[in-house]
Amino acid sequence: MLMVVATGVWAVHWLVYPFFGTGVLGGFTTFSACVVDVWHLLRGGYVCTGLACLVLNVAVVLAAVWCGAAVTCGLAVWRRG
Repeated sequence: MLMVVATGVWAVHWLVYPFFGTGVLGGFTTFSACVVDVWHLLRGGYVCTGLACLVLNVAVVLAAVWCGAAVTCGLAVWRRG
């Protein structure tokens, strides 16, 4: 939502995009914990569970990003009237 606001709602300096996109938001959206969990599942013999965990995590995260962006854009348009 922050990136939608920064790119579409407010006019900000061009350095704000990489700062928030990779700097601030990158710290909250780490993928390494998911990969470690999947690795442990695969090594433990839970292949189907590990692959399902990987695919579902990616799918749910992408859906959440899309929903967040859509809601933010909708609120921005609604607020402009």
